[in-house]
Amino acid sequence: MARMKLKELESHLQQVEEFDEPKILLEQYPTRPHIAACMLHTMAASFDDIENRTIADLGCGCGVLSIGSVMLGAGFVTGFDVDSDALDLFAENISDFDMDNLDLINIDVKNIGEGWKNKFETVIMNPPFGTKHNKGLDMLFLRTGIMLASRAVYSLHKTATREHVLKKAIDWGVSAQVLAELRYDLPNTYKHHKKSSVDIEVDFIRFSVDKK
Repeated sequence: MARMKLKELESHLQQVEEFDEPKILLEQYPTRPHIAACMLHTMAASFDDIENRTIADLGCGCGVLSIGSVMLGAGFVTGFDVDSDALDLFAENISDFDMDNLDLINIDVKNIGEGWKNKFETVIMNPPFGTKHNKGLDMLFLRTGIMLASRAVYSLHKTATREHVLKKAIDWGVSAQVLAELRYDLPNTYKHHKKSSVDIEVDFIRFSVDKK
């Protein structure tokens, strides 16, 4: 079966409903359809990390990365999120697209234990950037993703933290490759935001786990 083209994937992902009232403490910034489509298409076309793969989506939110993975032929996708409201919205989105090879688990990333080790081939995430109240949370997400994956982890991290992230990857015995430097359009989501939107420089990184 021919792989869905990038523009078509982006068009479908624009139909995924986003948060009406995002929660600031969870850093619930939606992954924009354009960024999500580019991430997923790169994973599929350049690395064969989606089609027929078992995939975990950490901090899955409203489900754009999971749903896009299914559209590109994922074998099975499991979404993990601490927020039950986000998972309710995710479930609504799944029903709109009529998908059945997805599972949703309401759990804090801190509580994903060794029982999940190497259970997925690919892990994908847009983790909290670890700012304000969540210092270090981005690294907790990454460490957990590396534990879960047997093949590769894909994640977004602030470009300003690149040196730290790449050093941690070495410490944890995985190789990291910055695939792209993106401009993440952060809309005026919360009351403390003064501008209508702001661009944040973000790295899209592939961590090669390879536990074969």
